Amino acid sequence: MTRVGIIGAGNVAARHADVLSGFADVTIAGIADTDPHRAGALAAEHGSPAYGGHAALLDAGGLDAVYVCVPPFAHGNPERDVLSCDLPIFVEKPLSLDLQTAEMIATEIERRSLPSAVGHHWRYLDIVERARGLLDGRPVRLALGHWLDKVPPVGWWLNPSMSGGQILEQAVHVLDLARVLVGEVAMVHAVPAENTMDGEVDRATAAVLRFADGAAGLLATSCLLTRKHRVSLEVCADGIALELSETRLLVDGDRVIEDDGQAKTRVDREFIDAVQGKNADVRVPYREALRTHRLALALARSAAERRPVMLDALEGATGKAAAYGDPARLTE
Repeated sequence: MTRVGIIGAGNVAARHADVLSGFADVTIAGIADTDPHRAGALAAEHGSPAYGGHAALLDAGGLDAVYVCVPPFAHGNPERDVLSCDLPIFVEKPLSLDLQTAEMIATEIERRSLPSAVGHHWRYLDIVERARGLLDGRPVRLALGHWLDKVPPVGWWLNPSMSGGQILEQAVHVLDLARVLVGEVAMVHAVPAENTMDGEVDRATAAVLRFADGAAGLLATSCLLTRKHRVSLEVCADGIALELSETRLLVDGDRVIEDDGQAKTRVDREFIDAVQGKNADVRVPYREALRTHRLALALARSAAERRPVMLDALEGATGKAAAYGDPARLTE
């Protein structure tokens, strides 16, 4: 039986807890949150002990792996403390508010040779493989990404020093998928709309992306709406147009292929298999997620500084992101 601890008790942590509790070979050994009432409520649902902080969860011992499901501003200390216990780690995106923290964590994971995974569950969508098959031999020349949505119902989200903004906190899923289907990005130029609410995240941003192999891209984000309106990636190659959302693939505007809806289960199952030493299909280990994180931070920086930003670490790269988490398939 694999004993898993969960740091954080918000909506995403609850989703992982529901999935993990459905695995016959997993038990949720404890849930920690700085809000003891929230930790207690989620722990009670799964018959687990609750802790008022991650240190107490780790001190209790007996864990085989830990999920870190905290807001963007809270990343760093939980990961460091988990790794100091030599425990495999699953981290929910975004990885952090900055690059230095995430790079430090990636280095420590590798130094300790620990299994890791990040919650980019879109890579486990059944329709992504269908899209890759349809694009085989036809390089994408244009990519159009959208995240047009509402403000999430959490108090910290509108504060850029706590969430990092919409691109980092939400649209990072679309960026990760673009790396898989199109390739690495060499330059970004993001233009935010005039912000009428001082001190809050940009409510709308438009960005141009230049991919390293010559493809062009656009990204549009907005949190001005009252509901999720459009969250997708559209790609155009020779003789074909594909649009992928979290639920379906649209081929040439008229053929619909529904996803099988198992991505959020697969991302957890494969990580648990890796923890158990099995031949696991972990598609986004931490180092791979760091590449997408770097791209999202470049867009956020471009919007803040009102200028194009070159992704020096990826300059000249032409390979697509490794769909199955094999870092050797990426040129950095």
